[in-house]
Amino acid sequence: MSTLDFEGKDILAALEEQFAAPVSLKNTKRLKIQNAIVCSFFTGDDYYRNHAARLQKNLEELGIAYDLRQISKRQGEDWADICRKKVGFIAEVCEQNPDKKVFWVDVDCELFSIPDFILNSTADIVGFQRGFSTPSKIGYESKGRFWEPCFWGINTTAQARKMVRAAAEFESAATVRATDDFFFEEAWRAVSPNMTFQIIPSNCAVDKGAGTLESHEVFFRFGSSGQVDNFKNKVEQHKGNTAKKKINPKRDLLELAKLIEEKLPEGISTKARLLVDASGVTGFLTGKKHNNLSSQAVQDLVAAGKAGDITKHNEALAIFKRKVLPNRYETAAIRVASSFLAYAAKPSKEKISLSWWENPYPGNYGDWLTPFIFNHYTESKLIFQGLTTRAPKKHIVSLGSVGRFIKSNSVVVGTGVSSFKHAINPKADFVSVRGPHTAELIVQSGGPLVENYGDPAVVLSRILPLTRGETNGRIALVRHHTHLQAPVKLPKNFDELSVQVSHPNDIVEFIETLLQYDCVVTSAMHVLITCQSYGIPCALVVFKGFEEYVHGDGIKYIDYALGADVKVISPTPIDPKLKWSEIEPLVETVTIPELKISEVEMAIKEGLRRVNS
Repeated sequence: MSTLDFEGKDILAALEEQFAAPVSLKNTKRLKIQNAIVCSFFTGDDYYRNHAARLQKNLEELGIAYDLRQISKRQGEDWADICRKKVGFIAEVCEQNPDKKVFWVDVDCELFSIPDFILNSTADIVGFQRGFSTPSKIGYESKGRFWEPCFWGINTTAQARKMVRAAAEFESAATVRATDDFFFEEAWRAVSPNMTFQIIPSNCAVDKGAGTLESHEVFFRFGSSGQVDNFKNKVEQHKGNTAKKKINPKRDLLELAKLIEEKLPEGISTKARLLVDASGVTGFLTGKKHNNLSSQAVQDLVAAGKAGDITKHNEALAIFKRKVLPNRYETAAIRVASSFLAYAAKPSKEKISLSWWENPYPGNYGDWLTPFIFNHYTESKLIFQGLTTRAPKKHIVSLGSVGRFIKSNSVVVGTGVSSFKHAINPKADFVSVRGPHTAELIVQSGGPLVENYGDPAVVLSRILPLTRGETNGRIALVRHHTHLQAPVKLPKNFDELSVQVSHPNDIVEFIETLLQYDCVVTSAMHVLITCQSYGIPCALVVFKGFEEYVHGDGIKYIDYALGADVKVISPTPIDPKLKWSEIEPLVETVTIPELKISEVEMAIKEGLRRVNS
């Protein structure tokens, strides 16, 4: 509930609400879903009333029955008291709808759909596991409660309804100070030995899992008013078997570093950030958080790939496959190890250190264009140099908005930035940058004026000269990897391609596939650049509700266009349901000038010359 309400700063509104006539919103439109009803309630303050209107619109679009009820907050009641009323309310909805499955959703959450595997589940109870965790962490080992209370479903079965009645009867008689979550957990523990249950994968909730194109559809977005933290230790809680938070010194140090940075004056903060990044501390603190790898064998496999050690890589892979069935993260790491090996194990005695962003595994197309492009211009082995780790040798930094990670011994070729938030190391050897905005930031950081512009990805059509023949009459969607959990609905004439590729063979196949389509719709900048290099019609978009998911303030799109001598195109927000009427006006065919491609090609060759000098 709103903090203002519960701190007593809006007493008049609370009194008006207390004596207002009750409001119950029902779906009076034609129903598409006959076997279920969604329920929720809300108080009359603006925060919850506005979210109730949004949820009502969601549910009417889905064509499902609902009971959204405005309840009164009486004088002296707080957030915990209001939450407790949920128990009796859900029991009432269940009694009124004995033949319908009942789904509860917190009113400030969003339902984009209800997938068939949930809607037609035969389990007594269906919901997200506590903390939106995975099946490997099921139960009470470190959690005090089993279910996430923000969205769950109650079947029409006798056992499911028995649990709800038990919770309601206990709540009406209990004198403990507690929220709905406590009473439902008590009922679950009492009745669950005779119940069936189904856990919804965390990937189905926005920001609660790692989205992939193979996942179940994303249908839910969690909302939070912030009241849970305010009432911790003030209401009755359950404890897990260990009830101990795992000690994570790296995480604690990272949080402390962020806090200190926020408190420092801007000038000192900027210098401290440059020093920390260059020293490798950033890489140490954030090293494993992107890829969820706990297996030492897989880590050794990736290390062998980076080192170009074919024998060690093959031995480690063979041993691992004989002992373990890899999970999705390990499978991704195996793929990325092969990608590192393709560049680091070339039959040459010469080595070049090259930096790019390796995460998330199995790799992001735009980032892995760095070794793909430079590999074309050199016979030397390309040895990976992490952007966030110490760099003892001279190395090249190129594609991507990675300007903040440039070091004093970096040779910079076409690098950009996503905002002006972080300074750029002025001591690097700058051959070229993405565009004039990056050049301006270098000057502001005390560096030289760089006047050679261009993202290296513009040379793709020259190093991989493919002809675009007759197309397939379809449209390709390619999402930025941070948009994989947007609730996209593909029209019949759309195909989705994954941007998560890293091996040179996969990159070639990806580009060849793009060329087969009538046009491309993308939220990934380097897919746009690829299309412009080959003259493929393309629309640059971002999905409404996900505008902030790609890092930066949008300057990189302008910087790229000005540096490549092409029309400036920034992402246009569109409905994730992909309406062609909304997309068609955004499709443009832009071609990069051959002169600019030649300039960028010369910069790449010059960068290779300087890193070897």
